[in-house]
Amino acid sequence: MIQRLHIRNYAIIEELEIHFSKGLTIITGETGAGKSIVLGALGLIMGKRADTKSLYDEDKKCVIEAHFDIKKYKLQSFFEENDIDDDAELVVRRELNPSGKSRSFINDTPVNLKQLQQLSGALIDLHQQFDTLDIHNVSFQLRMIDALAENHALLEKYQQLFNSYQSNKRQLLQLIDQNASAGREMDFLNFQLEEFYKAELVEGEQAKMEEEQATLSNAEDIKRILSAAHQHIEESEQAVTGQLSDLSNTISSVKDFHPDIEALYQRLESSIYELQDISQELNRIAENTEYDGSRITELQERLDLIYKLQSKHNVTTIDELLQIQQNLQNQLDGFGDLSATIATLEAKIAKEEEQLQKLAQQLSKRRKSVVAGFEKKVHQMLQQLSMPNARLQVAITPLEELSSTGLDDINFLFAANKGGRLQAIKDVASGGELSRLTLCTKSLVASAIPLPTLIFDEIDSGVSGDVALKMGSIMKNVSLHHQLVVITHSPQIASKADTHYFIYKKDKKDRTVTKVKQLSLEERVRAIATMLSSNPPSDSAIENARELLQLQMNS
Repeated sequence: MIQRLHIRNYAIIEELEIHFSKGLTIITGETGAGKSIVLGALGLIMGKRADTKSLYDEDKKCVIEAHFDIKKYKLQSFFEENDIDDDAELVVRRELNPSGKSRSFINDTPVNLKQLQQLSGALIDLHQQFDTLDIHNVSFQLRMIDALAENHALLEKYQQLFNSYQSNKRQLLQLIDQNASAGREMDFLNFQLEEFYKAELVEGEQAKMEEEQATLSNAEDIKRILSAAHQHIEESEQAVTGQLSDLSNTISSVKDFHPDIEALYQRLESSIYELQDISQELNRIAENTEYDGSRITELQERLDLIYKLQSKHNVTTIDELLQIQQNLQNQLDGFGDLSATIATLEAKIAKEEEQLQKLAQQLSKRRKSVVAGFEKKVHQMLQQLSMPNARLQVAITPLEELSSTGLDDINFLFAANKGGRLQAIKDVASGGELSRLTLCTKSLVASAIPLPTLIFDEIDSGVSGDVALKMGSIMKNVSLHHQLVVITHSPQIASKADTHYFIYKKDKKDRTVTKVKQLSLEERVRAIATMLSSNPPSDSAIENARELLQLQMNS
């Protein structure tokens, strides 16, 4: 619950602080004194947009700070998810600088407006006439019915299973897509590998073929030149080896007369033998070299295939192509067929869906079981609040698909007047009707639903006398289970207060400011009497005020 609200430098508020207690807190005051300004400040705490026009002193910072007791609220997950210290007392602060920059803090940790709105929505239910109210929201309507049906445990079980179901469905779609993508990738890899397998690449073959191609392409020149060399060295009349043999014989005649000549003679003999061997090799090569056009074509086709693959894969050697081939094969081997995994997950999803259908039917049955009683009690309460012909119908229609709350679409239909057509609340209810309807419905579920602090502003609009007194009684009952803050113009409702604050204006030297004070019993008598008559109140009004307060004390 909210314990304290401190406001500084906001609108016509220089500085004030309100302490809230358990039960029913009533705020009354002079017209234009600033009751709505207090709610505006509270709206900033709840994450509403700020405006520098709201600054009391345009040169100073505006600070709104609220303290909450959150021991009864299960908010641990919020603090964990947002990395915020979780204390028994929660402090929410909003600052607005003259520059227009707004900052928000939860337990001194900076947060954004979305986080602020998420937290405040779990703490404060602010009901202002002409605002969009919770009761408009079909999700809130469903929440109310579930609270009356005591569906909390069953719904929690359903939603845990539903979250798993949704997660598995998302995973299934991913696997199906992944399997399809894998199939396309495998087709492409197989296409690439097929080129390699058809090529039947052999390590080192490119260099050998390029050598063979060069030999065959120059076969005639090789044969002619090598045959001529053989002739010149060994076969012709002026053969080199013949001439060297003659020279060797001549030197042989003097080799014994000088020690160095013998060595030179031996070297010359060796040269002759080497030339003869060279000549034989040249002749062998010449004889074995023949031009083969078909073989040249065969080699060129094979090399063209290799060159094409090398160009396609941006490499220059057979070894690199073979490495690419191995990599492609490894990638292909790495792909597994997900069909079995998909089938298993599909079976799991089908089983979860079957379980969810059963749970959803149980939820629906329990919801339908409380509708008639809820409608009857709302009708009775609306009759007490001067709406004798008002009707509320809880329409439950089945959904085609499972949702996070089951298979029910719940919509509150309303007709304020006799013979009126039942329609969605947002389309037919006026501000005053909405206020009374909201009061009735929320009071009925107050003990069943973890409603936050309730704040009603002008919920008594258009009612007075006995109806206002009955509204006050309803509010008093709600305050037994939840903290309730009510801004009212009704003396009958004001008389029900556990704590009564009065907001008033005070003139300073250069401007008017808003002040607030907690009223004593006698001050309450005078304030309520003034609301009953005028200022100053008449004696009879004071007596009536005492009777209202005495009635409250005795009830």
